[in-house]
Amino acid sequence: MTNNDILKKLRVALKLRDDDIVKILSLVDFRISKSELGAFFRREDHPKYMECGDQILRNFLNGLVIHLRGPMPKKGEKKETPKKHNN
Repeated sequence: MTNNDILKKLRVALKLRDDDIVKILSLVDFRISKSELGAFFRREDHPKYMECGDQILRNFLNGLVIHLRGPMPKKGEKKETPKKHNN
């Protein structure tokens, strides 16, 4: 399975659009255009096909963690705990 396959499967499973993936990559300061991104989703025999490198997939996964969980708290900061309500 290639990095392109992994990226395609995650896009479908999480129902992400190209705009969403560009935003997720920007969370880790990785800039990519929608046309560059579209080249990863083309068929291998297409003339504009590009192979998704390890760096792009790694940055996407790191951005996805931030997108789904939120940014990591800084060292020394306490994580907020939800308050319990007494009824």
